[in-house]
Amino acid sequence: MLIKTYNNQNIKLNLDYTRGNLFALPALIDPHVHFRTPGAEHKENWITGAQAALAGGVTTVFDMPNNTPSTISTSALQHKINLIDYQLKEAGILLRYKLWFGATPNNLGEIEKLQEYKDQICGIKIFMGSSTGNLLVNKKEDQAKIFEQAARLDLVVAVHAESESKIQDSRSKISNPKIQDHSIVRSREAAAEATNQAIELAKQFGTKLYILHVSTKEEIEIISQAKRQGIQMYAEVTPHHLFLDESAYDKLGTKAQMNPPLRTTEDRKALWQAIDDGTIDTIGTDHAPHTLEEKALTYPNSPSGVPGIETSLPLLLDAHNKGKISLEKIVQLTRKNIEKIFKLEPNNDWVIVDLNMEKEVRDEDLKTKCGWSPFEGWELKGWPVAVILQGKLFHI
Repeated sequence: MLIKTYNNQNIKLNLDYTRGNLFALPALIDPHVHFRTPGAEHKENWITGAQAALAGGVTTVFDMPNNTPSTISTSALQHKINLIDYQLKEAGILLRYKLWFGATPNNLGEIEKLQEYKDQICGIKIFMGSSTGNLLVNKKEDQAKIFEQAARLDLVVAVHAESESKIQDSRSKISNPKIQDHSIVRSREAAAEATNQAIELAKQFGTKLYILHVSTKEEIEIISQAKRQGIQMYAEVTPHHLFLDESAYDKLGTKAQMNPPLRTTEDRKALWQAIDDGTIDTIGTDHAPHTLEEKALTYPNSPSGVPGIETSLPLLLDAHNKGKISLEKIVQLTRKNIEKIFKLEPNNDWVIVDLNMEKEVRDEDLKTKCGWSPFEGWELKGWPVAVILQGKLFHI
């Protein structure tokens, strides 16, 4: 059957699905996932992660380095690649992937070796503030050395932009913190300060900079100004920061806990405006599964992170149906811009979506190993129904 593409062309598919309002979109690239291999496969692995990716219309993922052990050496990188390839073979899903390499104050020599892995890696990840795992580069002099080396090697530097000193200062002022305090402990000022510092370093060394999970209007203003100055930088936003705000703590508790934290409704509006005006370049899900038992721990012992790779596209399609975003913009944010930023070879992967399908997000329907979503119970209009990955058709 002929299926109309997002830009009014047609592709022919042998698809046994005749109802609904079908469109073909270029399959999504998710530049920000945590598939938990190695070291935390009880939360996710590349078998369940690949299944969840296809369910969300995603055929390429960039996986983060905060594993156990962390991906901070070429030996750890090769070990991780071997595990991934084995698990994807077991799954029967040849998911496309790249890996972020973790930076530390002491592994410049390992970063130097990455030219041997230029086809496997997408860039260097710096945690300017502490998050899940033990990767932290909070001293500016250490950050500068990494930025300088990355510029020389033509590697993208992705930053988790939160100031560790501000986080620790805020944390020290709150006794007996509760989940609602999470957005105060990891303050908007911490995000703005770190973003400013990363941009300063990118400007100093000419490093290609990728700001992960932007969450505040102040960051948007800083990034917009830097782009006007011609600094080579890009900004990512997550679905949870686009669709949830601080009010979610009251309903979801620690299920709404992530780093950086949820912000205000005004911040959400600023993020959507930044999508409209092009300040935001990409959508990455920061798919970071934890088990329900782990998330049920009392704050602050509960881990930060939420799953999101399966619900991102349905959320965006629902927003499209409500007139909030065009299909063309969705494609730019989830595929085209990512290909340009990371110099990816184009592929012929597609996701077939039914714009008329109305369905509730239900935990029991999810493929992710953790088995839950912060969007559980949301009724969304617009869902993927099939994916073409490397010429193979997968029904969802």
